[in-house]
Amino acid sequence: MKEALFSTALEENDGVLSGPFRQPRQMLAEQEYDGHLSIHDDSQAQELGFSGAPIEGPTHFSQFEPLMYKIWGDQWLESGCISSHFKNVVVEGDEVQAFAEIPAAGATITKIWATKKTGEPVLVGTASLGPDHPETELDKLMASRPTPDKLVILEHMSIGDKSTNVDKVRMDYDQHLGNSYPFTLANKLDKITENCAWYSVDGAVVSPWGKPIIPIEMISPLVTHTSSGLKSQAKGPAIGLFADLEIRMIKGPLFVGQEYLLEREVVGLGESRRTESVWIKTLIKDPQSGELLATTLLNSATLKHSYAKYEEEAKRIGKVL
Repeated sequence: MKEALFSTALEENDGVLSGPFRQPRQMLAEQEYDGHLSIHDDSQAQELGFSGAPIEGPTHFSQFEPLMYKIWGDQWLESGCISSHFKNVVVEGDEVQAFAEIPAAGATITKIWATKKTGEPVLVGTASLGPDHPETELDKLMASRPTPDKLVILEHMSIGDKSTNVDKVRMDYDQHLGNSYPFTLANKLDKITENCAWYSVDGAVVSPWGKPIIPIEMISPLVTHTSSGLKSQAKGPAIGLFADLEIRMIKGPLFVGQEYLLEREVVGLGESRRTESVWIKTLIKDPQSGELLATTLLNSATLKHSYAKYEEEAKRIGKVL
C-alpha cells in the first residue's frame, strides 16, 4: 500500500482500514433554491421532521480519501470512484468514522461505509479503480429498482431527457458558486476534514501533475452549482436532499482553475414512501478535445409532503396514495 499523502492517522484491523472520528462542518445553512431556504437550514429541516440541518452528503467523501490513497496511491486520484447510498443524515456536532475493506492484490473494487459514534450508519457503498470501473454500488442499486408508473412532482420528467444547455464550469479558490453553494473552495479548505498539500498551489508543485487538484467532495458543487435545465421540469417549490451519489474519475484528477464542459442526462426515476427521485448523470469533459474525464451520478430525492399541491396533483393523474 502507498505511503501517506494525507496526515490522517489510519488504523488497520482484521482487513479493514479506518480513519479517526471527525466532526464534519455544516456550510450550506444559507443555501437557497427556488426562492426558499433548503433542507440545510435548521428551521426548515426541523419543520420537515429532521433533528437539524443535514450536512451535505459529499462532505463525507473526504474522509475516504486517505484510506483509498493508502490502498491505491496516485491511481486513486486519477481514476478512483466513490459510489454511495446515504443511510442517515449527519448534523453538525455528530462524529463520523470512515471504513474500507482492504482489497486483495490486484482487485479494483472494495466495500466502504461510514458510521456515527453512536453506531448509526451514515452511508454504505463501494470504492473502485478505473478507468474501466467494475459494477459499483449505485449500478446495482439502479438495476434493482423499478421505474414508477406515475409520479407527481416529476410528472414531466422522463428517462433520456438531456440538458438543454452545455455548461462550461471552473472552480477557483475565491470563486463564489452562487446561492446553491454559498462558500468558496478556500472556505472549504479551511474546514475540510482531511486536507492535502496537493490541494494548494505551493504544495501541488511536487505532485505528478504540478498543479492543484479539486478535492473529491468539491466535484459535486462543481457540477451542481449551475442549472442543468432538467430540474426546472420538476414541480415546486419543494424540498430535496441527496439520496445517492457517485463520483467517478476516468482520466483525472480535476484541477483548480481549469475549465470543464458538462453534459447531463436523466438516467433514472424512483419513488419511496416519502420521496420522488430523479437520477441525473453528468459527463465532465475536456472542452478542447471532448475527452471524458469524469462522471457524477446523483439521485436527488424530493420530499412529497414539502410540495403543497402533492395530494391535489396525485388525484388529478389518478395516483393512489
